[in-house]
Amino acid sequence: MGPGRDDRRAQCRRNHRRRHLREGIHSALTATVVLLPYPDAGVPLAAIPYVRDARAVYASGLDLPGAKPAPEPSALAREEGPLVVFAPSMDDPAVQALPGAQVITQPQGAGLVEAAQVMDVLRSPGGCPWDAKQTHESLRQYLVEETYELLDAIEENDRVALREELGDVLLQVLFHARLAAEDAGEPFDIDAVAGALVAKLVGRHPHVFADAEKIHTPEHQEVKWEELKQAEKQRQSIVDGVALGQPAAALAGKLGQRSGRAGIPLDLFPSGLDAPGRMFTLAATARRAGVDPEGELRAVAKRFAAQVRAAEANARAAGVDPSTLEAEGWRAYWPKSESPQ
Repeated sequence: MGPGRDDRRAQCRRNHRRRHLREGIHSALTATVVLLPYPDAGVPLAAIPYVRDARAVYASGLDLPGAKPAPEPSALAREEGPLVVFAPSMDDPAVQALPGAQVITQPQGAGLVEAAQVMDVLRSPGGCPWDAKQTHESLRQYLVEETYELLDAIEENDRVALREELGDVLLQVLFHARLAAEDAGEPFDIDAVAGALVAKLVGRHPHVFADAEKIHTPEHQEVKWEELKQAEKQRQSIVDGVALGQPAAALAGKLGQRSGRAGIPLDLFPSGLDAPGRMFTLAATARRAGVDPEGELRAVAKRFAAQVRAAEANARAAGVDPSTLEAEGWRAYWPKSESPQ
């Protein structure tokens, strides 16, 4: 007695699935997926030969000139290759339909290209009126603010804020580079900025990019950096190149560090009992000892601010208005585990 009708139907379904699986595997093996999370950054060079030789070029989830909209995943899996499919990510349905396909991704930094292009649009005619009227001078306050917000994110170990604040600092770099490109006298653009940075990094790491003496400790590296910077910039003084606009504690620390490397003794530091002289000496000697005076002072200041908030909260919990507190009241409500010494 032969198989029943239900058995024959089940066998047909199994054969149908096997055929589609074989077709999908065949299509995947002859397909190339090109991931374009940043379409404006262009097609990776590695993908061009595959595009040229493809029987069909599709785009899924992207509006890409020269590419046809990708068919439904099940139909795509049955197509004869060679195929090229452009998609924004590995989660795209078209990519999921080709599990064995070769994958080509945009090189690292493609997002930076798109960010620079967005900045160009904002500064171009028809862009943003606020962005269009900015200058290097008008942006100074934002550069300082964004830098300190980034420092806060680092100190708070806030990964979400860190990514956002890094983007805000990057915006300042892109903005100033775009302004520099518009300068009538001495223009330079973001590519010139990046090129100069690459040259500097390579030049200051000859132990990595050339056959120079190997560096084995961070301390040795810092000494070599100072020697290389001195040679690069032909500085006449050990304090040339120190940013005098940085916060005072950081400035004193940097001067203390530079002078220490040059062998200037501590007794030549500003003398006297005045507060500025004592603060300079404290910051400079701390930096010589490997302590970051700016960072340490910020940490103490932030702890003190937290103590003030806690004391105010304690007073309110006791039904007392913090604005009415005097010395003894502050002492009474000050956090017990963090009493001032």
